[in-house]
Amino acid sequence: MRHATTNGDARVWHVSDDLAARYAEGVLPEPEAWSLEKHVEGCGGCAATVSEAVRGTAAGPVLAEIRDAVLASLPAPAPAPAPAAPAARRPRRPVPHRFARLLWAAGPAVRGAWLPAVLVVAAGALALAYGTGYPGVRALLLAVAPVVPVAGVALSYGPHADPLHEVAAATPGGGLRLALTRTVAVLAVSLPLLTLTGLLLPASGAPAAAAWLLPGLALALGSLALASFVGCRTAALLTGGGWLLAVLGPVPAASSGGAAGARLAEQLSRCLDGVGAQSAWASAAVLSAVLVTARRPVYDRPLGR
Repeated sequence: MRHATTNGDARVWHVSDDLAARYAEGVLPEPEAWSLEKHVEGCGGCAATVSEAVRGTAAGPVLAEIRDAVLASLPAPAPAPAPAAPAARRPRRPVPHRFARLLWAAGPAVRGAWLPAVLVVAAGALALAYGTGYPGVRALLLAVAPVVPVAGVALSYGPHADPLHEVAAATPGGGLRLALTRTVAVLAVSLPLLTLTGLLLPASGAPAAAAWLLPGLALALGSLALASFVGCRTAALLTGGGWLLAVLGPVPAASSGGAAGARLAEQLSRCLDGVGAQSAWASAAVLSAVLVTARRPVYDRPLGR
């Protein structure tokens, strides 16, 4: 168990050999493992104890190889500058490494090609509406918008999104918590941006610009839940493809621009407008969240494709 030391009025606990051994073997309960991981971020002695315990397991040689490969890829350190005159020391601000960890946790939602792609969709819709006068642009955006978070979730979690996915998923900080963090990042970027774009577009008989929010949330959570069975990419294809087929399938391919826009707006009204439709999407979101919770242990291993 943990052992504690007293430092003035503060009581500080440290990692015992037994606690480190159970963590290294993967049998430590998640709350205790999270507490241990948080503690070793600022305690070098306990970090060394845990590292020694991990090196003694079967995963030790593999982690040592990964560490050596990472160190070998780092550039050579720059020569130390000449000593300068003493000056008042500024307080250290540990912001950069915290920001880097947050950036990694958020995934491609904020640090890859996905964000520019969402911006291109928004700018393209505005250009199509006001540059060419194409009718029914809001309806087209509402048809595409719910698929954007689904694609973001598929690109944010899994072996294809993170070279160290297997290692991250095996830690208490990974797994479902990492998947949900990246899903929230995807939704936080796409929901306000595309909704604002919809507000700037002519209505042309289409549903309200915010009518896609619940469907977008439900499809993203449904994709995450389905990923525990068939993998991230396959789940995204099934949920996103199913939505596009439902709203675009009834629109005749040979229709003119105006007729196609009106038909699409009519179909979207059936899927999005009204208390019944929105209640159904809310129920789907809740059921998906329940399924994700029930399938929680599955996210601790690679979800495949």
